Amino acid sequence: MAKLTKNQKFALEKIEKGKLYTLSEAAALVKDITTSKFDASVDIDVRLGIDPRKSNQMVRGVVSLPHGTGKTVRVLALVTPDKEAEAKEAGADFIGLDEYVDKIKSGWTDVDVIITMPSVMGKIGQLGRILGPRGLMPNPKSGTVTMEIGKAVSEVKQGKIDFKVDKTGIIHASIGKVSFEPHKIVDNAKEFLFTINKLKPSSAKGTYVKSIFLSSTMSAGIKVDPKSLDV
Repeated sequence: MAKLTKNQKFALEKIEKGKLYTLSEAAALVKDITTSKFDASVDIDVRLGIDPRKSNQMVRGVVSLPHGTGKTVRVLALVTPDKEAEAKEAGADFIGLDEYVDKIKSGWTDVDVIITMPSVMGKIGQLGRILGPRGLMPNPKSGTVTMEIGKAVSEVKQGKIDFKVDKTGIIHASIGKVSFEPHKIVDNAKEFLFTINKLKPSSAKGTYVKSIFLSSTMSAGIKVDPKSLDV
């Protein structure tokens, strides 16, 4: 078993074993136990009482975090020339079509989100093998295939994220930075959890939200009491 560092011991001593924390307590504690020299991300993990192998129990959606993620999001707009100015004005980092399709075919994927329009999905569909495994494939359900290019780019830049339950029934997302004030972490987490609750499949039985953990990039997880949120 690996030996714990001084900082890891400090963090574990701060977390009371077996205790369920309120979201406010967890938000303050995750800041307290994070000792990394960089501005770590604040992550949330939500275990759901669903069977993700069943198509009618798949939970996937988008949410606009009120205080953003704290990350610089690099956006590629794959659009026709008539939409380039709109994408540029909204803040897209890379704009074009054929030249970027060729670039991606050559292995370039140095972006966080790709936004495109329905009329060019035929060209982008051939990139599925490259973009799919990296979670970069545009999808109408996540709002990244749209004619409202400017709106889509702006929303992503301001803190809109998409999420999807994994094969083990867990949804994982980054909802801020350790430098955020605790109330901003709480606001973002509540909006995220509220959105997940709205997406509860009608076929899901029993307890929907089974557990919630809050952590930072380098910290241990803090268990949040789902009942304290009424989710």
